[in-house]
Amino acid sequence: MSEIRYDRLHDTHVLIAPERMHRPDCPVPLQADETTLPKCPFCEGNESMTPPEIFALRHEGSFPNEAGWRTRVIPNLYKAVQIEAAYQHHSGMLERWEGFGAHEVIIDTVRHCTSISQWNVNEACDWLKTLRVRVADLRHDQRIEYISLFKNEGYQAGSTQTHAHTQLIALPMVPKQINDYYLQCFEHYKATGKSLMGSLIDQEEHTMERIVSQEGDFTLFCPYASAYPFEMIISSKQPHGQIDTLNDTAIEAVSSLLLRAVKKLDNQLGCSQFNLWIATPPLKGKHDFSAPLDEAFRFSIRIMPRIYRYGGFESGSGMMINPVSPELAASLLKGEQV
Repeated sequence: MSEIRYDRLHDTHVLIAPERMHRPDCPVPLQADETTLPKCPFCEGNESMTPPEIFALRHEGSFPNEAGWRTRVIPNLYKAVQIEAAYQHHSGMLERWEGFGAHEVIIDTVRHCTSISQWNVNEACDWLKTLRVRVADLRHDQRIEYISLFKNEGYQAGSTQTHAHTQLIALPMVPKQINDYYLQCFEHYKATGKSLMGSLIDQEEHTMERIVSQEGDFTLFCPYASAYPFEMIISSKQPHGQIDTLNDTAIEAVSSLLLRAVKKLDNQLGCSQFNLWIATPPLKGKHDFSAPLDEAFRFSIRIMPRIYRYGGFESGSGMMINPVSPELAASLLKGEQV
């Protein structure tokens, strides 16, 4: 039987409808991405095929835009926004920014991996440390209000380049959906003195029904009102800071859980295709929630597998239909018999 569940984290409702799995086109067929290309512009030795790098984690003695890097950050060749654009204009009631912002590509690893499931822990740590540096640097630009960090892994998730990479888009405003998410977190903190994510993890630990794994202070779980089949979140009850202030110990724990999550997903589905989003609060001093940032908000990573095709109802109503209950997803991911 289907259920309508309230997603307290995002202030939305989700329809959990297992019967939808019996549709003839469900789940969407998944195919593994090709692991080799004639010449991949993101591979070591092909640095001349990309714009000049903005940042790189490099081996000692190597030089910019040459071999010898572990992660590399470059401007997106097909950028949605650009830092060189004029800032803001008004014409009566019309307001525009002329596409101002930053659009960067983080080449996650020097190896031609097509999935996080192929990474080792050192590569995952380097990836998070690179994101930490880029967000910390962009915070200095007083025109930027919000930074989005996301990965599209696999064709179904919108990826157009097989070599593992992440994208960063910095904007001069906070998108409404993001603003609503953080307002929801703030209102909970104002009413209870506790972070909303921390309260949700507390609730999950009462039953352990949807918790997949834990590492240090961090928990990997399938949220109660999952919008996507096999959706998972990595977060913590403890205030470890945000992506640009996470310490190395926290990064190691998150990296371990992330690799565990994606490998479990890969084992269960045979192929990992998902969108990944790293929560990044609106920048300090530019969006006052009147609450201690790290107390009200928790660092988190949301993994949203793309194995189910959405249609007009979801687009028109904003309410997602998920054909796999999070309880079943957690059991399968843990390897339990169901």
